[in-house]
Amino acid sequence: MAEIKDPENTIIIELKDGPVTIALLPDVAPQHVDRIKTLAREGAYDNVVFHRVIDGFMAQTGDVSNGNAEKDFNIRLAGTGGSEHPDLPAEFSKLPHDRGTLGAARSSNPNSANSQFFINFSDNHFLNGQYTVYGRVIEGMEHVDKITRGEPPMNPDRMLSVKVAADA
Repeated sequence: MAEIKDPENTIIIELKDGPVTIALLPDVAPQHVDRIKTLAREGAYDNVVFHRVIDGFMAQTGDVSNGNAEKDFNIRLAGTGGSEHPDLPAEFSKLPHDRGTLGAARSSNPNSANSQFFINFSDNHFLNGQYTVYGRVIEGMEHVDKITRGEPPMNPDRMLSVKVAADA
């Protein structure tokens, strides 16, 4: 088990292959950290698919607009929505998009991040200064590496549950 130093700022994503522990960075991107914790506590991320997974790049998820129930929805629509909460302003920093970092997905508008996020499979420094980094995987990256690829994947993997470690 990873040593969790700050349970209130750590999330655990349960994947089919095992848990992924992510240390959040509230000192770097406080509004993004607050949003992911809010949505995790609402259960909004539970059973949400990874709708865009590009080998050697990243795995994107977090479109909570399609609901989180065991529904049969059109996966092609995933990736276009967010939560009922307002969009977030960019919280860009000097932190690089290294392997295992958590980034805020958004549209072409830098201030349009809402609920979607991605985990970098590799160092993606071309994203530096353009997308908010607000966490990093501290354990379970091998499970992230096993997420089914595709845009969208034919049989997408899901986040079975997302919890704040302090609540687990």
